[in-house]
Amino acid sequence: MRKPVDIDAQIKALQDKARSLRERQKTQLGELVLATGADSLPLEALAGVLLAAVEQGRDKPETVARWTERGTAFFRGAGKQGNRGKRNGAGEPDPDPRAAGHGAPAAAGARPAP
Repeated sequence: MRKPVDIDAQIKALQDKARSLRERQKTQLGELVLATGADSLPLEALAGVLLAAVEQGRDKPETVARWTERGTAFFRGAGKQGNRGKRNGAGEPDPDPRAAGHGAPAAAGARPAP
């Protein structure tokens, strides 16, 4: 004989799970706004930017591909919270001073330039 199933309990559990997932999504979106610095924009401007992005993404899939590349770089660390305040006037991260050899340790056995 089959065991009776409490469908109401299953429905409630699924509704609770859906509510939890929606709350988690809202939290993550809020964290993303903060991490990107978009919280410095007026609310109306941020809404306008997002609406324009949705429209552009619908009309130009190649734009979404470029945004995806930039977003991937952001999440890999190129633009995370630690770099948020380190921007030059063009809105780009300032170049790493170590890349030009400043502050980088000398290679073993290397002689200083005269």
